[in-house]
Amino acid sequence: MTREPDPDQLTLGAPAWDDGEHRVLTGSCSWTEKTLVQQADWYPRRTMSAEERLRFYVSQFPLTEVDSTYYAPPAEQQARLWAQRTPAGFRFDVKAYSLLTGHPTRPQSLWKDIREQLPPEVAKKRNVYDHHLQPGALKEAWRRFEAALRPLHDTGRLGAILFQYPRWFVPKRENRAQIEALRERLPDYRVAVEFRSPMWLAEQRDRERTLRMLEEHGLTHVAVDAPEVSGLPCVLAVTDPGLFIVRFHGRSDSTWNDTSRSAAERFRYLYDTAELEALAPPLAEHAREARETHLLMNNCYRDYSVRNAAQLRDLLASFLAR
Repeated sequence: MTREPDPDQLTLGAPAWDDGEHRVLTGSCSWTEKTLVQQADWYPRRTMSAEERLRFYVSQFPLTEVDSTYYAPPAEQQARLWAQRTPAGFRFDVKAYSLLTGHPTRPQSLWKDIREQLPPEVAKKRNVYDHHLQPGALKEAWRRFEAALRPLHDTGRLGAILFQYPRWFVPKRENRAQIEALRERLPDYRVAVEFRSPMWLAEQRDRERTLRMLEEHGLTHVAVDAPEVSGLPCVLAVTDPGLFIVRFHGRSDSTWNDTSRSAAERFRYLYDTAELEALAPPLAEHAREARETHLLMNNCYRDYSVRNAAQLRDLLASFLAR
């Protein structure tokens, strides 16, 4: 029987900054992306176990994002293993299950007993949505999602749960009500919200209303750096003094809307030094307003995200030390 190593004996990657009051972390939105593992030379070996790969990643960065939980709900045992295999101070930001954010969801990804409750005509669909579930089943889905992440939360490894809403989730009354309900649904967890519809933030009046709503409900606004064609403004704002998050999606206009490509191909963009240097001052300014800052590179093609995360870390370390 293989004995798990003492997590607190593992090496933890350096933060960009930690003065006891403010902690600035950089990392990649995935440590398991296929092109990073199979096509890049960042990991010491191509044939590493999942545990070895995570351990190496942790030695380089103190932060990552779990993307797999968007496609299928997390298992409590997996969350427990992540907690056991990482040292204190490491953070997992976890993406919310697609069913909980109004995205199309494969019926096969549902819990077996909940899937079996679907009407036959719904179960045969390629995708289902939250309104296809009975109210009791949807409530149970929220409960199970919350319970599965408890091991990360209880050990201090859970950074935030990221609710990324689709383009068609626009600012109207029922959608605002969904956002406002997040704190009640997940009272113990830090919750972050990323909008993919520009309508929430593009105009000054809408921007002020959106940020005020997030602040009043203790929710973290997720700022995005995205291609111009997305229409998404990069609005840096701290709505929760505990956490400031920015996700970097690259700046590839030609692939942003091309859903025929893999996620790695869509976000295939390597920030150059000048682009990162231009980002450092405003990021540092807002990082001083929050106890913890998470800067996550989502340009997960080969080693692009880890290269840029390391560059941004070093730039911010130098900038904040002035």
